[in-house]
Amino acid sequence: MNFLDLKDTLKESYRTPDNIVEDFYTPLLSNAKKYDRAVGFFSSSVLIELSKGLINLVKNGGKMRLITSPKLQEQDIQAMKDGYDKREIIDKAIMREWKEPKNYIEEERLNFLSHMIEDGFLDIKIAFKKPFGLYHEKIGILTDADGNTVAFSGSLNESEQAISLNFESIDAFTSWAEGSRTNKKIEYFEETWNNLTTSLEVIDFPKVALDKLQTYKKETFDEDIDQTEKNFVMNAMKGTTPENTTITNIKERNIPKLPFARLRDYQENAITNWANKNYQGIFDMATGTGKTYTGLGALVNLYNHSNSDLAVVICCPFIHLVEQWVEDLILFNITPIVGYGASSQKDWKNKLKSAIDYHNNKIEGSKFFCFITTNATFYSDFVQEQISRIDNKSLLMVDEAHYFGAETIRKNLPENFDYRLALSATIERYGDDEGTNAIFDYFGDKCIEYTLKMAIDAEMLTPYYYYPVIVYLTTDELTEYKLLTKKIAKYIAGSDKKHIPEAAKPYLLKRAKLIAGAENKLSTLKEKIMPYKNKNHLLVYCGATTIEAPNSNKDDSIRQINAVCKMLGNDLEMSVAKFTAEENMKERKDIKEIFGKGDMIQVLVAIKCLDEGFNIPEIQTAFILASTTNPKEYVQRRGRVLRKAKGKEYAEIFDFITLPRPVEESQILSIYEQQYEQGLVRREFARMQEFNSLALNKVKNNDELIWDLINSYNLYDSPDVHDIL
Repeated sequence: MNFLDLKDTLKESYRTPDNIVEDFYTPLLSNAKKYDRAVGFFSSSVLIELSKGLINLVKNGGKMRLITSPKLQEQDIQAMKDGYDKREIIDKAIMREWKEPKNYIEEERLNFLSHMIEDGFLDIKIAFKKPFGLYHEKIGILTDADGNTVAFSGSLNESEQAISLNFESIDAFTSWAEGSRTNKKIEYFEETWNNLTTSLEVIDFPKVALDKLQTYKKETFDEDIDQTEKNFVMNAMKGTTPENTTITNIKERNIPKLPFARLRDYQENAITNWANKNYQGIFDMATGTGKTYTGLGALVNLYNHSNSDLAVVICCPFIHLVEQWVEDLILFNITPIVGYGASSQKDWKNKLKSAIDYHNNKIEGSKFFCFITTNATFYSDFVQEQISRIDNKSLLMVDEAHYFGAETIRKNLPENFDYRLALSATIERYGDDEGTNAIFDYFGDKCIEYTLKMAIDAEMLTPYYYYPVIVYLTTDELTEYKLLTKKIAKYIAGSDKKHIPEAAKPYLLKRAKLIAGAENKLSTLKEKIMPYKNKNHLLVYCGATTIEAPNSNKDDSIRQINAVCKMLGNDLEMSVAKFTAEENMKERKDIKEIFGKGDMIQVLVAIKCLDEGFNIPEIQTAFILASTTNPKEYVQRRGRVLRKAKGKEYAEIFDFITLPRPVEESQILSIYEQQYEQGLVRREFARMQEFNSLALNKVKNNDELIWDLINSYNLYDSPDVHDIL
């Protein structure tokens, strides 16, 4: 059968509400040997929609060539004008439009396309208008085995919105009726494909996008994917959830399994210990040691032990952590219900209710489900009501579990979970023994304690050099520091360190901000970062504080992070990007990717966003301007810097140590005066000792600085309750 057999059914034009896929694409692709298409802007939804009907082309041994265009934003075009590498910018633009598949069908279509590319059935190129414009041509050419051709053009893009929602139209031309017009479309496409069009530049599809597509590739693909989707839609219309569909492949998709042969020995030992403790316990593992994979490995182990009869609820403190976990869950062959305010799964509440019903009733094929959410949503009335209904085997797994020791959370920990697992790099809550004890009481004992030293020794994290950078308070700052300390002393007199009076907290916060924003830090940073002016992969941690603006009135202050960005960008002419809560998730993801490549952004300037969850292994050198006395914070920050990356042999940490005055001056102070300054020195000294203990250059630091501080400030004894002063 060829196109001539279809000539009586083909129309000259198609217009919504015509079913363009069923009436035009599918019949032609079922008989085509070649399909050339230019679709305008690229997105992953374009690929998904474009795959509809292509299975017939593949069965015919046919091939497809696709030309698409990056959706360039104003900043992309400006970067091109400024001389930045076009291909790097296009890579970024292409990946910006990549969205994760929303369901099994979309995932399976990407799997099919990955096979098409690998087997030579599909080739893709990128076009854009010279020098900095957009290519938005929309034409298609289908050819059968006998050389008959159907060409078409019009408003239709292969996108979910265009095909499903928009009002669209196309005009069709046939070689047997309008040969000159079809020939002209063929000529246009060939010129573009071979990069012969004067005003266009055409390049190969970015490798980063091809690599991304290959992540969806499975051993085989569904040869009846179009019919499978129809069944999927029919089930959805009946109110049947994907977990309960009769499609075999979808059932197989939600069976937890390891994505590799085995975990590391220490991870498997942790899981064994957890199983021996009746599947209750804590994984205390340093940042970068595979905590998430160990937790998911434990889930797989429990799933097998439970004969697939298991409800899993996973909690994370932040949305970005939830999304990172979702990626790992999919890797472990788990299709989670993702529930929080802005979740892409708009019907997650109905899914959760149905999943619990199926689980409780032990409906075959639906006894297992996994629900992942944020801490805040977990404690919403709706979620608490739903999980209280679970009366079958269930697991609660909590990431960054130290948050569950907070007073507002620990008072309402649900008791109906049979199995419990807490994950954290810093399980002990600083200054909160009651909260720490509550975590252990609820989750159980530690099943593993894998320290930073163990990770460095095992070459899972990079070794590092530690450089304490001494910064002194100005005279005015020291005066204010002492005044605040006296006020704090008045309120905490007679109290203990575990319960700081509420009246003292505002003064403690103000004093912490004073130290974090010490005026001399900015000039010292400029001096220390100067040798790295032409290097990449730098990080500067700022405090959430303000500093006095240079050459300004006393009351004129600016945020420390803005002052740092201005100094690095304007004075040193370095390329800088902020990485804070002010940037949305997409912006932070883009910044992270560009920074990782090491050419367009030299320095990330952050406040707290990197403390938990955001992994940027490429960071080589960190300048820490501000740290609290909370070990959780500075342990997390050090772990972020030590993650391994290609070509990264070691890391460097410049830690800004704030002291009241030069060490030699402290020796002439009275005991009374020294008392008010000793607390600050002790707190900074504790962090310095911790960082220095694992550093490659720790002996040199001991000889040159640490013993000077010990001798000058009487730091021989261990810290006591008065260190808060």
